[in-house]
Amino acid sequence: MKHYYVDLHIHIGRTWTGKPVKITGAKSLTFTNIIEHARNEKGLNMVGIIDSQSPEVILEMENLLANGELVEHPDGGLIYGDLTVIPGSELEIYDEQCNGPMHMLCYFPTIKIMRIFSSWLSGHLKNITLSTQRVYITGIELQRKVKELGGLFIPAHVFTPFKSLYGKGVNQSLTEVLDPSLIDGIELGLSSDTEMAEQIKELHDFTFVTNSDAHSLAKIAREYQVMEMSEPTFLELKKVLQGTEGRRVIANYGLDPKLGKYHKTVCADCLNHVSTEDNACPHCGKGKIIKGVADRILELKTAEEGKMGRPPYIHQVPLEFIPGLGPKMLDKLLQHFGTEMAILHEVPDDALKEVVPIKIAELIAKAREGKINLFAGGGGRYGKIAE
Repeated sequence: MKHYYVDLHIHIGRTWTGKPVKITGAKSLTFTNIIEHARNEKGLNMVGIIDSQSPEVILEMENLLANGELVEHPDGGLIYGDLTVIPGSELEIYDEQCNGPMHMLCYFPTIKIMRIFSSWLSGHLKNITLSTQRVYITGIELQRKVKELGGLFIPAHVFTPFKSLYGKGVNQSLTEVLDPSLIDGIELGLSSDTEMAEQIKELHDFTFVTNSDAHSLAKIAREYQVMEMSEPTFLELKKVLQGTEGRRVIANYGLDPKLGKYHKTVCADCLNHVSTEDNACPHCGKGKIIKGVADRILELKTAEEGKMGRPPYIHQVPLEFIPGLGPKMLDKLLQHFGTEMAILHEVPDDALKEVVPIKIAELIAKAREGKINLFAGGGGRYGKIAE
């Protein structure tokens, strides 16, 4: 068994002909650019590429397969050298049962099955070419279709204030919306971690995943996990999520929740931290309050202790968050050490100091050790590192 770096939530911004898929995604986020960047610069071993249901994205994957640049593994997954691609789709449910909108992640083993899913989806949403479209069916109906096709189903960023399972403040339990037996894992999102999620007892039965939800190449692998598998395939991923045959998540790497955009409760207008009990902002006098993930989880809390045997959640500071580490200096690091995974996990501190200024090398070292000071984010604004 080997250890693999995995990020299962990467969006596509444009098709290979330049047509939009994820409107808020970078134009450089084409399927081909993603797999090259994820393998060569990030150093990932497996990625889930969301928006693979878009017909032009399917055509691009099929073209790469025909040219021999991608190879389908018999156990599922598209092989690109030492990177495995899992085709995925993020969809929005919002019906009279779910009090949505809520985002859900669906993954499939082959391009053929993704094409079947795309064809089925086109009869249940308005625009199959675009990302994260609302499907006009219930969450359970979506789950059943994914399972009928042999797919994996994971609720996305479950605590964010908008478009998530728990975030809006209406749903108290996932059973109000979904069939727990048809859930393969829970994606925590950028503003929470394992310790926070473990306060909700109904989540104890699920494997937690930490993914980037990348809308640009730079954001890929800002959150990820290390998985123990015999090889990086769809079938092995399924075993990891189910915790069978010794397959497992070794560690979750994610932002310290304070760096997330929605960790603290804030005023929507001035973004100052406020109390959930405030009817109006004491700083600017306006009334719209955005409840933070930390406060929302306290409302939902049903457990004092977490599940035994959870993998560690390691607070990882992505290189792009390091003050003073701009694109040119990052490129210099990559030229010396290969990939971001190598820089974050393997390169000795002294070696970093030979390539970048001592202050930046020390910040990277402190970030590795969880000793860095942070200002908490909220209301859509990321937290910051205190220099």
